[in-house]
Amino acid sequence: MPSRQINELLSRWTKGESSAREELVPLVYEELRRLARHCLMQQRPDHTLESAALVHEAYLRLVEQSSVRWNDRVHFFAVAAQLMRRILVDHARRKAAAKRGGAQVTMTLNEDLAPAKQKGLDVVALDDALHELSRMNQQHGRVVELRFFAGLSIEETAEALAISPATVKREWAVARAWLYRELARTKQV
Repeated sequence: MPSRQINELLSRWTKGESSAREELVPLVYEELRRLARHCLMQQRPDHTLESAALVHEAYLRLVEQSSVRWNDRVHFFAVAAQLMRRILVDHARRKAAAKRGGAQVTMTLNEDLAPAKQKGLDVVALDDALHELSRMNQQHGRVVELRFFAGLSIEETAEALAISPATVKREWAVARAWLYRELARTKQV
């Protein structure tokens, strides 16, 4: 991916050039699709949202971001991953509400987040726990979003948050443990 060109277009977008958004689409579309597939891989197999729909909805929300100051491509994809997470949670909440408390909407838990023996968890419960974690420690919440939802590496997460990879590793371990304990406490894993 032409990082320099993407960074230039994001800079132009930040300065208000609407044409930069249109030029950006072909350069970031495949990476957004990869990100969407990563997010959806963690969903249950019969999930009704497809990666193309998730990409399009996330892109529409990205375009609505009028006052965002894009730092670089990592920042752009981190925001895209956060938006995709919100879309999936909103989708899960609507589906659960439509069933009036019926079957839970579940995600497959990434083995980096908890022991592999776990089959799945309620995506809404995960979102609630992540909000609580972010309330207590915003950086821990961002690390989880970037590692778990965006699928970023330790190094990419460190770059996005402007912290060292060692700090990311430490905070990822603490955040994973806290989330697992919280979800186990509420019997969601």
